[in-house]
Amino acid sequence: MAAVRRGGAKIRAPRRGLTTDVEFTPVWLVLENAFTEIHTKNASKLSFEELYRNAYKLVLKKKGEELYNKVVAFERAWLSTVRALVVRTLSAPLLIGDEVIGRTLATTNERREAGEKFLRCLKQAWEEHNTCMGMLTDVLMYMDRVYCTDHRKKSIFAKSMDVFRDEILRTEFRQEMPALLEVLRRVVLDQIQMARDGEAVDPFAIKANVYMLEALYRSEQEVEDEKLYLRDFEAEFLLQSREFYRDEGERLLKESDAGTYCHHAKRRIDEEGDRCRTTLSESTTPKIQTVVEDELIRNKMKGLIEMESGVAFMVDNDKLHELGLVFELEARVDPRKPELTKAIQRIVMEMGAAINNAAVAASEAAPTTEAVAPAEEQEEGGKKAAPAKTINAQTLAALKWVAEILALKDRFDAICRQAFASDQVLSTALNRSTADVINSFSRSSEYISLFIDDNMKRGIKDKSEAEVDALLEKSIVVLRYVADKDVFETYYKKHLCKRLLLKKSQSVEVEKLMISRMKVELGNAFTGKLEAMFKDMTLSEELSNGYRKHVAGMQRDDGGTGGGAKAAELSIKVLTSMTWPLEAFRSGVDGEGMDGGNGKGGRVEILLPPEIRRVKEGFERFYAQKYSGRRLTWQNNMGDADVKARFPSSRHAVHDVNCSTYAMLILLLFNNDDAHGARLGGREMTLEEIEAATNIPMDDLKRNLQSLAVAPKTRFLVKEPMSREINAGDRFRWNEGFTSKFMKIKVGVVSAGNKVEGDRERRETEKKSNDSRGFAIEAAVVRVMKQRKELPHAQLLGETITQLSHQFRPDVGMIKKKIESLIEREYLERMEEAAVPSYRYLA
Repeated sequence: MAAVRRGGAKIRAPRRGLTTDVEFTPVWLVLENAFTEIHTKNASKLSFEELYRNAYKLVLKKKGEELYNKVVAFERAWLSTVRALVVRTLSAPLLIGDEVIGRTLATTNERREAGEKFLRCLKQAWEEHNTCMGMLTDVLMYMDRVYCTDHRKKSIFAKSMDVFRDEILRTEFRQEMPALLEVLRRVVLDQIQMARDGEAVDPFAIKANVYMLEALYRSEQEVEDEKLYLRDFEAEFLLQSREFYRDEGERLLKESDAGTYCHHAKRRIDEEGDRCRTTLSESTTPKIQTVVEDELIRNKMKGLIEMESGVAFMVDNDKLHELGLVFELEARVDPRKPELTKAIQRIVMEMGAAINNAAVAASEAAPTTEAVAPAEEQEEGGKKAAPAKTINAQTLAALKWVAEILALKDRFDAICRQAFASDQVLSTALNRSTADVINSFSRSSEYISLFIDDNMKRGIKDKSEAEVDALLEKSIVVLRYVADKDVFETYYKKHLCKRLLLKKSQSVEVEKLMISRMKVELGNAFTGKLEAMFKDMTLSEELSNGYRKHVAGMQRDDGGTGGGAKAAELSIKVLTSMTWPLEAFRSGVDGEGMDGGNGKGGRVEILLPPEIRRVKEGFERFYAQKYSGRRLTWQNNMGDADVKARFPSSRHAVHDVNCSTYAMLILLLFNNDDAHGARLGGREMTLEEIEAATNIPMDDLKRNLQSLAVAPKTRFLVKEPMSREINAGDRFRWNEGFTSKFMKIKVGVVSAGNKVEGDRERRETEKKSNDSRGFAIEAAVVRVMKQRKELPHAQLLGETITQLSHQFRPDVGMIKKKIESLIEREYLERMEEAAVPSYRYLA
C-alpha cells in the first residue's frame, strides 16, 4: 500500500474557483469508502490525488469541522471492530487475576503462549493502525494544514492515536473485566517474570507493545511525563520488581553463601540492563537498576558482609575475587562504601589486637635467653667461629610483633590493590586502622626501634643493596604510623648509641642512609641529634689519631727511652653530653649523680691502676691543650680493652683478650710482673676485696665476674664455691689451667645487648618523655601567642595540637596545665574583658 501511495505522480492542489458549492454527504461517502478500503488493505486501486481533491473541496467550502468529526467517528467505529478481534485472543490464563484464585490453574507454558498470542495480536493492530493513519494523513493533509491549524485542533494522526487509546486500551470489553490496558500490563509483567525465572519469551512482541505505550499519552495535552508507558506500566513494573528482588535477596541471604550472592546480584543487574535494551525502554534502565541495587545491595549489604561466609571469611581464605565483587557492588550504591569500610577496619583491628595481645603476653612472661655465651672471635689460622647470640625472649617478641604488623599491612595492601582497585577511601581507612593498631600498643615505639636495631646489627648482613633498601623502607613504613614519634626518638637514640659505641652496627653507611630517610619522613628536627652523634664519632676518630701522633712525637722527643715497655694505646670517643643518651649504659655509670647499684649516692669514682691512670691523665692534658674550658667526664662502663694474657697450659703462648673496661680492671688485680713481661696469677681475692680495689658498682661487678669466672669459654678466674650466681664472700683466683684453641678471645658481658625495657625503666622513659613534652607544649603555646598576640582558649588549644601532632599526641589536660604555668610565669595573661576565655601574650 505504501508503494502505491508514494509511487504515483505528485498530488497537485486544484486551482481555486474551479468548483461551485459542494455537497458534503456524497463527497464523504467517497472518502469513507476509500478509508474502508485502506483499512481492509485494498488501497491499490484508489486514486489518492482524487481523494485529496475531495478533502480539499470540503475544507475549502468551510466543511472542515464536519469532515474532521466524521473521520474521528469512522476511526472509532473501525477500532471497535479491531478491539473485538483482539479480545478474541484472550484466553482463561490471561483473565484470571491474582486477586481471585491466583495462577495455579494455568501452567507457566500456558500463560506464556496465551500472553504471546495476545501481544502479537495487539502489536499487529497497532502497526496496522499506524500504517492506515499514515495514508489517511496524506489524504487529509490540507485539512491538517488549514482547518486544524486555524482551529487549534490536533492533527488527524494525533487524534487517531487518542482514539486508539480510548477504543482499544481503555474501553472495557466485558462487564467486570479489566480493560485491555490492564490486561496488557499484567501480560507484560508476567512475561518479564517468566524471563527472570529462566523461561524463553518473545522480546520483540513485548518491545512492540512498549513502543505503543511510549507513543500514547494519558491525556490530550501529550505531556512527556504523561506517557502511558511511564504512568500505567513503568511504575507498576518497578513496584513489582522491588517486591520480587526484596524477597529474592532475603531468600538468598539464608540459602546461599556470600560469594554466590555477589555473583547473582551482579548478574541480575546486568540482566535488567539487557532487558531494558531488548524488551522494554532504555529510559527504564537506570530506574530498574536502582531498584535492584536497593534491594539486593544497599538494603542487604550489612547482612551480606556479616554472613558466616562474608567479608571476614573471604579475607581469611584469600577470596580476592569475591572481595572484589563486594567492593564493586557497594561502590555502585555508595562511593563511600561505608559497610565494607567498617568491616575491613574491624577485621584489621581484630587481627591487630590479636598481635598486640600476643606481644603483651610475651612481654609479661619471665625473661629467658636463647643463648648466653661469650664470642670467641678468631682462631690462629684466621678462621672465625660462629658468633654466639644472646637474645632476650622479650626482644624476640618485639621483633615478632613488628614482623607481624608488617605482614598484616602487606596482606591488606595486597587486598586493597587486587580486590579494591587501590580505592582511595578503603586505602585511607586501612592506613587509619593500621595506625590505630600500632598506637594502641603501648610499646610500639620501643619495639619498632628494636626491630631496626636488630636489622642494623644482624639483619642486613650478606644482603644485597636492593634487599637492604627494602628493609629500610619497611622500617619507615611502620614508623610512619607511630603517633608518639618523640618516644620512638628516645628509644632509637638509646639503641643507636649502643650500636655505635659497642661497634655492633654492620654498616655505618646504612645507618646514615636510615637517618636520611627519617629526615625525609619526619623532618630535620627529628634527626638533628642523631646526625650529631655521627659527627661526634667522626671527630672522635680524628681526635684519637691526633693523640696517637702526639704520643709518638713525645716518645721521639724522649729519645725512645722507656725501659723497653710499650705505651698503652688509647682509642677515645668524646661524646656531647646533651646529644648522647648515656642512660643507655645506666647500669654502672660512674658519675652523673647515680649510685650505680652499690648503695652509695652521688658520684662514683672508679679506681684505676697506675698504668691506666697515666694514659687517662695524658689524654686529659692533650685535650685541655686542644679545647680549653671543656670538662671531660669518663664513662668507664662504656669502654672496652685489649689485654695480652699468658696461660701456662694453653696451646698459645699469648692470648689476645678483648673485654670490657671493668673486666680489664678485674684481671689487672691478678697481674704479676717479672722480667719476662706481664703474667697473671698467684693471688686470691674475695668479692668484697675486688669491689674495694676497683670501686666498680656491685651490679656491674657481678655481671663481669660471671663472664670471667662462670662462662665456660672465658673462665679466666676460678670461683669458690662454684655456682652460677655471684654471692657475697665468693673467692676468686687466677685460672692457670685455662686453655683455648683460639688465640683471640672476646669476653661477652651477660645482658649487654639492647633488650626490652623493664617496668622501672619504662616508667623512667615515660617520665622523661612527659618532661620533654611539657617543654615542647610550652614552646608551641608561646610561638602561637607570640604570633597572634591575643587568642581564645579553644583556638589556642587547636593550634597547639596542630603544631605538635607531627611529634606526639598532645594531651589536652597537659596543655591546660602548661598554659596555667605560663600565666604564673607571666608569659601570658587572661583577658577578663573577653566574651569567651581568652589569653594575651606578654612581651
